[in-house]
Amino acid sequence: MDLLTNNLAESLFIIGLILLVVEVVVLGFATFVLFFVGVAAITTSILLYAGLLPDSVLGASLCTGVFTLVAAGLLWQPLKRMQSDVSPKKAQGDLVGHQFMLQESVSPTAPVTYHYSGVNWKLICTAPIEAGTRVEVIDAEVGAFHVKTVES
Repeated sequence: MDLLTNNLAESLFIIGLILLVVEVVVLGFATFVLFFVGVAAITTSILLYAGLLPDSVLGASLCTGVFTLVAAGLLWQPLKRMQSDVSPKKAQGDLVGHQFMLQESVSPTAPVTYHYSGVNWKLICTAPIEAGTRVEVIDAEVGAFHVKTVES
């Protein structure tokens, strides 16, 4: 404990960095609590190191608590907005773009199956496609390929 109190500024800085790393790397910036406390601990550490705050555990704790509230008050809405700005773009898998020749005719009302990579995939299309036509996977769902004809 003497090590922490004798080197209070350095200890708070290290604790703040650890909290920031845990928040960003482990929790994926999902909760902001550790982020706010980490920023407050680093700010308090800088003020202690500069000599603007008395070098006491009580003062550092109080200052860290106040800075946590200030950081939360200032940054909560911008961080929440940043978190909600997620791209609605669907992730594209490795199966999209796969091309093959149809063995059977397929239509929107009569889907067929296609065996690929050890799985029987149901083929789904928007317009009828004749057997022997080259098709491309445009979307993949669980157990289903959405296909379209490939333009030659």
